[in-house]
Order: sequence, then C-alpha cells, then structure tokens
Amino acid sequence: MSASIAPASDLGVFATVRRGLAMSPAMRRGLGVTFVLALVATAGRLVVPVAVQQATDRGILAPGGVDVEVVTTIAAAALGVLLVATACSAWVNVRLFSATEAGLAQLRVGAFRHVHDLAVLTQHTERRGSLVSRVTSDVDTISMFVQWGGLMLVLSTLQIAAATVAMAIYSWQLTLVVWVTFVPMLILAPRAQRALNVAYALVRHKVGSMLASVSEAVVGAHTIRAYGAGARTGSRIEGAVRDHRDAAVRAQTLASVAFSAGVLSSGVALAAVVVAGTFLGIAGEITVGTLLAFLFLVQLFTGPVQSATEVLNELQNAVAGWRRVLSLVETPIEVAPPADPVDLGQRRALDVQLDGVSFSYPGGPRVLHDVDLRLPAGARVAVVGRTGSGKTTIARLVARLADPDAGAVRLGGVDVREIAPADLRTRVVVVPQEGFLFDATLADNIAYGRVPHSRAEVEQAVVDLGLVDWVAAFDAGLDTPAGQRGESLSAGERQLVALARAHLAGADLLVLDEATSAVDPATELRISRAFAELTRQRTSVTIAHRLSTAQAADLVVVVDGGRIVGVGPHAELLAADGVYSRMFASWVAQSAS
Repeated sequence: MSASIAPASDLGVFATVRRGLAMSPAMRRGLGVTFVLALVATAGRLVVPVAVQQATDRGILAPGGVDVEVVTTIAAAALGVLLVATACSAWVNVRLFSATEAGLAQLRVGAFRHVHDLAVLTQHTERRGSLVSRVTSDVDTISMFVQWGGLMLVLSTLQIAAATVAMAIYSWQLTLVVWVTFVPMLILAPRAQRALNVAYALVRHKVGSMLASVSEAVVGAHTIRAYGAGARTGSRIEGAVRDHRDAAVRAQTLASVAFSAGVLSSGVALAAVVVAGTFLGIAGEITVGTLLAFLFLVQLFTGPVQSATEVLNELQNAVAGWRRVLSLVETPIEVAPPADPVDLGQRRALDVQLDGVSFSYPGGPRVLHDVDLRLPAGARVAVVGRTGSGKTTIARLVARLADPDAGAVRLGGVDVREIAPADLRTRVVVVPQEGFLFDATLADNIAYGRVPHSRAEVEQAVVDLGLVDWVAAFDAGLDTPAGQRGESLSAGERQLVALARAHLAGADLLVLDEATSAVDPATELRISRAFAELTRQRTSVTIAHRLSTAQAADLVVVVDGGRIVGVGPHAELLAADGVYSRMFASWVAQSAS
C-alpha cells in the first residue's frame, strides 16, 4: 500500500516554525549578530521620548527660562543616535533578507527533491497543480512573512519590552494603566489566533485546488476544445476561484476585526494615560516633560500592538503554507534507498526474477497474486493481457517504480530493494507509452538523461536506430524545436525520440510500454526498426498492446486476473489453445475487419 500526501501537517504554530527553521539552516546563520543589531535599532527608538522629556524639563521649562543651548545639544545628540539606529535597522533588513532567501531556497530544493524521491503512486495522490503550489506559492507565503512579518515581530516584541521598561522608569502607575487597557485583548488573542489558523489553512488549501484546476485546464486545452467542454471547464475554474476568494475574504475579515480591536485598545490606553497623567501632574508626582515622554512611549507601545494583528495575519498565512510544505517533505519515501546497497557488478544484460510477488494499489483490491516469473538475460519479452490484468503493474515493479506488498523482484539475482537508486536508473530505463519531451530541440531531448551526452553521441544514436532519413526531413534537423511536451511532433515521432533517448542511455534492461496511438505506415516501420535495434543484446520487457509485438518477441508472458497463465514463445502458446491463442484469434479478427 502506498502512502498519500496529507493536506497539511498537524503541528502547532510554534512547532511548525521550529520544524520549518530546522529544514532551512541558512535562515538561522548570523542570527545572533542580527538580533544585536535589532536591539540597537530598538533602543534608538527610545531616544525621542527621552529627548522630549529632557529638552522640556531641562531646556524649555528650565528655572531661568528657555535654555536654547541645552535644547540644541539634546536635539543634536538625539539625531546622532537616530542615525546609528537607522543604519542598524537597514542592516538588519539586509541580513534578514539574505538569510531568509538562502533558507527558503534550501526549503524549495529540499521539497522538490523529495517530490522526485516519492513513489509514483504517492505522487498521484495529489493533483499536479496543487503539488507544484506547495513548492512555489506556499513557500512564497513563508518568504513574505519571514522577510517582513518576521522582522516586524522581532522588532515589535523588543519595542514593546523596551517601551514597558522606559514607561515603568517614568511612572509605574501609568504603566499599569496602559497594560490594564490591553487585558481584554490579551485574553481574546489565543482564540483569535486559533480562528485565523483555521481560516488561513483553508486559504492555502483553496489556492492549491485553484492552481490544480487551472493547470489541468491549460494542459487539457486541446481535449476541452475538441469536446466543446469550455463552458463546463470554465464553470469549474470559476468555482475554484470563487472558493479561494471566499476563503480569503473570511480570513481577512477575521484579521480586520482583530486589527480593529488593537486600534480600539490603543485609543483607550492613550486617553486613560492623558487623564491619569493629568491627575498625577496635579499631585506633583510627574513633570510635564515626563508626561509628554510617556505619551510618546505609549505610542511606541501601542504601535506594535496595532501592527501585531497584521503580523498575526501574515504569520497564520505563512504557517498554513509551511504546514503544507512540511506535510509534503514528511511524506514517507516508500521506495527507499537501501542502507547498504549491493553492486550489480559489471555491465551486462540482466535476467529478471519475480518470486511470490503480490501487489495492490492504495484502497484497491489485490492486482497481482503470488506471481513467480523467470526472464532470461538478453531476451526480448512481451507481456500481454487484457486491460486491468496486471501487466503494467509487473513492469512498474521490475523498474522499481513501486515495491511489492509481498515477495521480491530480482535483477541479476539481486533484490531491487538492495540496489542503489543511481545504479538502478543507470542499468534500467523505462520508456513510457507517451515519452515526455521538454521544450527543447530534438538533440537536447535525445541527450537528456542522468549523464550528459555530446552532439556526436546523439548523431550516432540516430544512425544506430536508422532514423537519419526521418531527422533529415526536418528543415533544422536535430535542432528542430520539439515544443512544449513535444507538441510540435506527432505521437509516433515523440516515440522515436523516446527510443533514441533510451538507446543513448545504454541501459542493460529496458522496460517499455508500447505506444497505442495510430501512426502512419512509414513511422510505424521506423518505430519497429528502431525498437529491434534498441532491444538487441539487451533484456527488454515490453507491455505489448499489439500482438504483432508478441509475435516478434523471444518470450511471451500472458497475464490474466493478476496471475501468470502462460510463458513461452509465440508459436508454443498459440498451439496450446489457452488464453493467449484466444486473444490472438480475436486480434487477428479485429485486424482483418
């Protein structure tokens, strides 16, 4: 049974941030220096209230009248401190931006690599667009928070602490007044955080669904047009966009309510300080300068509290994105590399063995039942059977795109689970029914593989497979663009490129899924010749959809209902009057009609 990718991690907010930072060590480099600079920048913010208090009490309200020199000196000193604090603040921004970009690059690369390490069946549990969004837009939300909200959170926390200490030095009574006005907000904050957490988790989920719908519609545009399904597809996309919009509006509404609560508390605090400060001034417990300084400090205190709701907004959005990325990278790798890999030895054609192999897809019934099979090295093997019989599953297990539930698959006598992935991918090449082509030239697509190949090697591969005349038919030859997903070529031509790519890879075992698309006679002949050359002196396992392929094979494996019901040469199986002979008779009848 294969694992599936969870919608999101179930870690709490702080656990999510800790786990995310652990995955991005570059984000934590130099954090101590950055924190010291942030302390200096925060301390610099206190210079204005202190300067106001000193200039008022010692300069403007001096016993002998206004002392301009004192006021000027205090203002100049304050300006110098502000310049240093501003420089430190800018430096903090630069350092934090550089560190977060490096850390998030690690996160993206790690997530991308993990996607490729996951079993194919695990990848298929998530829609492609939604999977891509985890490595792109979800990481972007983290970037926005860490580079802006993270800085604000650190500076705001320091600023609140510094303002509280300064206020307490000036008047502990007024400090209590300020904090008491924020008690209701502090009580309600955890509930608001939980609500925002849920709201933004839904937003990130809807973003993934929306991108998946759009991606699917773009890739399937030809089919949508061909069947006149544009209106229906458009409605589905509009629904996904609308769901995302509604979720985003709900989340932003909650954030706005929280922000308004912060604004209200700040206004109440300022009014309370003015009233209480007036009474304290009348009682002679504080000076005018102290009250003015305290009002400035209240602004320094309430400013971060008001912006904290906005920071919380970004934090919850980032945490929701982080959870989706974490759930991806924490999805177990079922086709895991061995701890102590076994070397397959010198290059040679590989024999294939399946010993007591059983397999079932996630949530489905058993597809293969206790399969035993021996395929000799160097043999051209055709695997045939009705749709759903299990022939494709056998090919997947041989290439280790999945692992059996029971039993073992062996190549050259070695269990595939004990072979290093790099060695396995060098020795075994899979040619799918629809070979994926990149938006590059024919030469680049043929040369694509684990090991880069030179132009001369590409040209030799074309010669080896007898494709020189086909390539020459293009004006640009091997420099002809294949287009996105190879759309500039026909299905048969894409198959030719895939065969040339496999030939150049030089594998010892080929696993091929025969193309079922109708091709013109000339292309079909080229494919047949290229296929014959490709499989020469190599072990090949072909999922045969046309029984003409089985006729040309050295060995035919007949699969029916998840069991091997026949193994042997074409002529021998045909004479046995079993499942294969009936399949062949049906195929001949269809071909003749």
